[in-house]
Amino acid sequence: MRIKNLVAVAAIAALGLVAAACGDDSDDSSDVEVADNPTFAAGTTMERLANAGTINIGTKIDQPGFGMNNLDGKPEGFDVEISKIIAGKLGISPDKINWVETQSAVREEYIEQGKVDFITATYTINDKRKERVDFAGPYYEAGQSLMVRKGDDSIKGPEAFRAGDKTVCSVTGSTPAENIKQYLANEASQLVLFDTYDKCRDALQNEQVDAVTTDNVILLGYISKAEDAFQLAGDTFTTEPYGVGLKKGDTEFRNFINDVLEEAAESGAYEEAWKNTAGKFDSNTPELPQIDRY
Repeated sequence: MRIKNLVAVAAIAALGLVAAACGDDSDDSSDVEVADNPTFAAGTTMERLANAGTINIGTKIDQPGFGMNNLDGKPEGFDVEISKIIAGKLGISPDKINWVETQSAVREEYIEQGKVDFITATYTINDKRKERVDFAGPYYEAGQSLMVRKGDDSIKGPEAFRAGDKTVCSVTGSTPAENIKQYLANEASQLVLFDTYDKCRDALQNEQVDAVTTDNVILLGYISKAEDAFQLAGDTFTTEPYGVGLKKGDTEFRNFINDVLEEAAESGAYEEAWKNTAGKFDSNTPELPQIDRY
């Protein structure tokens, strides 16, 4: 298999693509309303954060349209804008947000250890994760898809992996990595895992793997930056509800975030956040999914 020496090749490629991994220097942010001296019930997470005037938010920095560092080293994307809206309702301006890179494999751990106050990081809500953390939302529903090299029509969907002769790359601890396993003839030889999707993209470009799998809008972001290099293969084959991850049992904070999400949809802030970020790759502006107030 072509997986041999993959880690070394991807690492070398990553060094040559630092600028690409950081995104561009365009302004993908929208104006965010910041509440003036909001008050909250004593002892709540909202009161603690409002009084502190700062907040730690976990997000991705390698996913175009949702969470990716620009040339100034600041994250931008739809997840980032949703985070800013939530922080703004706490009276916290964007410049007082401490962004914490949160890779898929450590999201629950970072929440449990208090390294972040909440996470918006293309974080699919599922029952297994809800055993350790709570979720507000969902605020967006994606669908898993496949990205291949431009002109490769040998893969038209996940069924192509059943023969066992093609490899696919995803991220350790991610929902897409788990979902694709059911289509693989030999997981050990066909599934390549990294800590970021940038490394999967580089491996695909260098012909070390045959496909990358994650959610469709993230792959569209990569394609928009390299239309001559990549293309989608087939339709989406899952539904992925993205939620805001927070400490388990913090019902007051979860309710607060759910209220903020619904207010953002009503005010137009949600739509504006999409158009300024992921909407540049997907012009079909989504509606806020029905909030699950479990």
